[in-house]
Amino acid sequence: MACLLETPIRMSVLSEVTASSRHYVDRLFDPDPQKVLQGVIDMKNAVIGNNKQKANLIVLGAVPRLLYLLQQETSSTELKTECAVVLGSLAMGTENNVKSLLDCHIIPALLQGLLSPDLKFIEACLRCLRTIFTSPVTPEELLYTDATVIPHLMALLSRSRYTQEYICQIFSHCCKGPDHQTILFNHGAVQNIAHLLTSVSYKVRMQALKCFSVLAFENPQVSMTLVNVLVDGELLPQIFVKMLQRDKPIEMQLTSAKCLTYMCRAGAIRTDDNCIVLKLDHDLKHAHELRQAAFKLYASLGANDEDIRKKIIETENMMDRIVTGLSESSVKVRLAAVRCLHSLSRSVQQLRTSFQDHAVWKPLMKVLQNAPDEILVVASSMLCNLLLEFSPSKEPILESGAVELLCGLTQSENPALRVNGIWALMNMAFQAEQKIKADILRSLSTEQLFRLLSDSDLNVLMKTLGLLRNLLSTRPHIDKIMSTHGKQIMQAVTLILEGEHNIEVKEQTLCILANIADGTTAKELIMTNDDILQKIKYYMGHSHVKLQLAAMFCISNLIWNEEEGSQERQDKLRDMGIVDILHKLSQSPDSNLCDKAKMALQQYLA
Repeated sequence: MACLLETPIRMSVLSEVTASSRHYVDRLFDPDPQKVLQGVIDMKNAVIGNNKQKANLIVLGAVPRLLYLLQQETSSTELKTECAVVLGSLAMGTENNVKSLLDCHIIPALLQGLLSPDLKFIEACLRCLRTIFTSPVTPEELLYTDATVIPHLMALLSRSRYTQEYICQIFSHCCKGPDHQTILFNHGAVQNIAHLLTSVSYKVRMQALKCFSVLAFENPQVSMTLVNVLVDGELLPQIFVKMLQRDKPIEMQLTSAKCLTYMCRAGAIRTDDNCIVLKLDHDLKHAHELRQAAFKLYASLGANDEDIRKKIIETENMMDRIVTGLSESSVKVRLAAVRCLHSLSRSVQQLRTSFQDHAVWKPLMKVLQNAPDEILVVASSMLCNLLLEFSPSKEPILESGAVELLCGLTQSENPALRVNGIWALMNMAFQAEQKIKADILRSLSTEQLFRLLSDSDLNVLMKTLGLLRNLLSTRPHIDKIMSTHGKQIMQAVTLILEGEHNIEVKEQTLCILANIADGTTAKELIMTNDDILQKIKYYMGHSHVKLQLAAMFCISNLIWNEEEGSQERQDKLRDMGIVDILHKLSQSPDSNLCDKAKMALQQYLA
């Protein structure tokens, strides 16, 4: 039976099937084994580099016949080998070719071929399997269906440099997660592959290195094992470091840097080990790929350790090199440099010193002016750190037009950019002067602010509420903002309190109301809005303590008796039943809520 393609065969394709193509397939059915062998050899020569010929032969049913001959016990080893070679050549064509081969169940047939004692046949089967498994249309799970396959492949690693190269390449492409890592690890992948790193064949060394990079990725168990493996008297991390030398091919330097990065993240290598930090420092100037790997490694080293961040920054010329990376022509290098700086910017001490000394904010602002989204996301996240209250970079960033830039980010279709834009504005507004707050509101516009308050992304909504809370702080600022935007803000607050939002969102919204209630004139916008007052009353009796406390802050600010008009406000709230609720809350088992209720009741007694 002919193997069918997944899509119908078009007449235009059929019309291109030449007589010679049919001749190749017909010869596969000749009763003379020698003529069959010669026919397969001729077919091999005909399909090399000829995708049209490959497609023709597949359409005419060559694949099932080749697989039949490959699996027949009566076929000679030479014929089987030549069949595997032709199948491998067909697999090197289009993705549709590979799909056709998979539909004909080529993988089980080739895996069966690996049981042969003949090395040449085994190598041909492995070469074809390598081509199929490295295709994006091949499900990697097909390698793990039969539990006997992986241990057999491990055993074949010792047969030749070709078996080593092909098997390592298959493993590196088919190891896609912790389950696959565990299977390979449990069958001795580390021990079986480690010695291949010193092979005389570059291809074997490279494929073995790629295997370790996928095995160690986000896998502490593998990483902790690798650190103690000896190969010819050298520890594996030392071999990886040697592979970082600038006389090695870029691909090797990059992959070994990945291995070291994953081991550092897992805690298998001390992150202050000079053989790691200084070696990359010497090499990162020589190639884009290596610079990218170096910046990624520094980002990983400095992610969670203040001492390591300090060591990296104090390395001679290091900050200059990372800052220079922000203007590299390679997008990948720029992205890695931004990630590195973002990692280092987690240090309060460095934000106050090194980041200011090197004026990091200047090249960062240039990056933010015109960059792909993947860079903008990291750069804007770093800008959030530079805009924290204690950062000396905050003022020059404001003067360089950051408000307009950040407001523009809040309109992005990318949720991560909207979050970072509004987050940075929130940090900017914290304890800011009235002028800065006015600039933010003017540049953002009330229309955009309220669009953000209805954003489908929860993080955007929470940061927007945080921005509003920071804008509505300090009484003169509260009164000023509410005098111009009060109606819209009260409408937004109402909608959020009425909507299907989680506890944190409603708590933030009630805290905004508490800030408004702290204003001198702004509080009247609450007192004259019976709908809002009823909502505050409702949340005082809510089942969640966080919301009760937030509503209590609103009431406390409204009834504080040292302020003008407090008596009238107290009377109105008493008529609404607020005092009765306060008495109930003063008996609450939650000590914080109980204390706040008693404090509020004292305002009525004073």
